[in-house]
Amino acid sequence: MSLRDRLLAALVAVLWGVNFLAIHVGLQHFPPLFLAALRFAVIALPTVLLVPRPQVRLRWLLGYGLGFGTLQFLFLFVAMDVGMPTGLASLVLQASAPFTVVLGAVLLRERLTPRQGVGIGLAVLGLVAIAVARAQAAALLPVLLTLAGALGWALGNLCSRLAAPPNPLHLTLWMSVVPPVPLLVASWVVEGPAAGWDALRAAITPAGVPGLLAVAYTAGLATVLGTGIWTALMRRHPAGVVAPWSLLVPVVGMGLAALVLGERPSAVELVAAVVIVGGVLLGVPRVVTAPAQSTEEPVRATG
Repeated sequence: MSLRDRLLAALVAVLWGVNFLAIHVGLQHFPPLFLAALRFAVIALPTVLLVPRPQVRLRWLLGYGLGFGTLQFLFLFVAMDVGMPTGLASLVLQASAPFTVVLGAVLLRERLTPRQGVGIGLAVLGLVAIAVARAQAAALLPVLLTLAGALGWALGNLCSRLAAPPNPLHLTLWMSVVPPVPLLVASWVVEGPAAGWDALRAAITPAGVPGLLAVAYTAGLATVLGTGIWTALMRRHPAGVVAPWSLLVPVVGMGLAALVLGERPSAVELVAAVVIVGGVLLGVPRVVTAPAQSTEEPVRATG
C-alpha cells in the first residue's frame, strides 16, 4: 500500500468515525429505518438521472448495495436506536474487518501473510478488551444487531472488490440506488406508514435543521466521499490489506463520543485503542521504495 493510499484509508476512518456522531443526531429526529432509507434516497435520485450505470456485473452491484448499504445500516441504526452507545457502536461495527479477512480468505482465496495475521490479531485483541470493558453499558440485543451490521459490511466489501469497477465513484453512487426500497418497506412494516413522513415534515423547521445536516453528512461525506475512496482502495488492494484500516474508526468514534456526548473511556479502553492502531499499522504490508536512480514502481513487501 502506497503512502497516498494509507492517507486515504486514514481519511475514510475519520469520515466514518464522525459519521457515528451524525447518526446519533439524526436518530433524535427520524425513526431509524426511515433515516437509513433517507440517507440513500437523497443520493439515489440524482444518481439515476445524472450518472451512467457502472459497467459491472449486476449481481455484484446488487450484492454491494444489499450488504454494505441495506444490511449494515438497517441493523446499525436500529441497534443505536434501542440503546447501543455511539462510541461502542463505532467499535463493535469494526468486526467487519476480521469478517472481511476471513470471507476473503475462504471465498476469494486471498493469502494472509504472518505479518498481517499478527497485526489483525492485535487489533482484534484491542477490540475485545474494549468490548469487555464496555459490556456492562449495553444490552445483548444492540450488540448482536451491530455485529449483524458488521457482517453486512463485510459482504459488501467483497462484492465491491469482485465488481472491479472502472470508476469506483460510479459504483458507490449506484450502490445507493439499491437500499431505499427495502429500507422504506421495512420502515413501513416496522415503524408504520406515517412515522417517517411525519418526522420529515417536522424536520423542515428551525428545530429540525440538525437532523437535516446529519442526513447531509451521512449521505455526502460518509457515503459518497468515504465509501467512494474505500471502494477504490478495495479495487486496488486485497480485502485483507484494506479492511484492517476500518479498525481506526472506533478510535475516532469513541474519542468524539467522549468529547461531545460525555462517554468517558476507561484506562483499559485507551490502552486498547493504542493496541488497535498498532495492530492496523503492523497489519498493512510495508512499502519498499526502489533506489532513487531506478524507474521501477515501488513494490509491496510480503513479509
